[in-house]
Amino acid sequence: MNSEQVFNPGRLEFARKRRGYKITELSKKLNITTRTYSLFENGHSEPNDFFINEISSILKFPVKFFFMEDIPPVAVETVSFRSLSRMSASVRDMAVCASQVALEFYSFVESKFELPNVKLPDLRGVDPEAAAEYVRNEWMIGEKSIRNFIHLLEAMGCRVFSLNENTNDLDAYSFWMDNKPFVFLNSKKSVEHSRFDCAHELGHLVLHKHGGPRGKEAETEANRFASSFLMPEGSVRAIVDRYPTLPRLISLKRNWLVSVSALSRRLKDLSLLTDWQYRSLMIEISKRGFLKREPDPIEHRETSQLLPMIFNALKEYGFSKRIIADKLGVHAIDIDALMFNLTVLNIVEGNGSNKNISKRNTNHLRQIK
Repeated sequence: MNSEQVFNPGRLEFARKRRGYKITELSKKLNITTRTYSLFENGHSEPNDFFINEISSILKFPVKFFFMEDIPPVAVETVSFRSLSRMSASVRDMAVCASQVALEFYSFVESKFELPNVKLPDLRGVDPEAAAEYVRNEWMIGEKSIRNFIHLLEAMGCRVFSLNENTNDLDAYSFWMDNKPFVFLNSKKSVEHSRFDCAHELGHLVLHKHGGPRGKEAETEANRFASSFLMPEGSVRAIVDRYPTLPRLISLKRNWLVSVSALSRRLKDLSLLTDWQYRSLMIEISKRGFLKREPDPIEHRETSQLLPMIFNALKEYGFSKRIIADKLGVHAIDIDALMFNLTVLNIVEGNGSNKNISKRNTNHLRQIK
């Protein structure tokens, strides 16, 4: 490396956490003591070129990554992690680090283009069901079924990313940063599950912006918001008969593109199912394995519409994905992991066919410089 460049121990800690290593595990990989490694990470000793190359190889970050400035932090307490009690510190740290890379990416993008304005109201203290109705009215979608939730969030100014963490303990999370809302979705979940996660995180963003309830109370409110937002009371009552059977619910769930268990719970909350009927349905749903394997599943996974547009627009100005990754000091695979693995720059039209993004599609990304 250039003699003027200085090894950044904060970047070493970041890279270790992003890859899910404990200090003892990485020290063993490097064949050094934990004390020696800790000296590297706390800045009391600088690794030589051999160890820097070894660290780069093991953690799969380019050497230049460890000589860049600090990555802007994301405070864990500002993130709407669900099931934090059963989430390991390692999984939590990996997720937070992923969001930091995403913030670096958007910082770069927003230095080039103006993105859609944020149109999320601040509804702290509002009843979740009333808040869901208010947002639908503000966004002028009435009681229509939401056909693509990610596209809707992006149109309203949310920055939506994917997560490739191989764990069941992480569904999704969100936070506000510089008055911009960010949402991260585990791409390993079912489409139905992911759509509910989108609505759940939207609930956090509008109900709990920079404060409000925490823990179980906040999660309950976000669930109530999500259920109401995905399945508006008027449309449910207009379509669903009282006391439907499980086969009937399986045929009805595609009206709102939700899971059969989510629809069952919504019917209970609207008194279209008694407590006894709801419990009986959930027992049957569980016995038939429908909590893990959705019946009549949605096959087309929702992905970002905005991110391919951004990459296409950047490409026109000479910024390929690899160039962007290099500017961020990461490998292209780290970009892919956050971008729904969108390796082909195309979008899915309403009829399901793929079309290359044209300049016409990206005109609303106004260039800044």
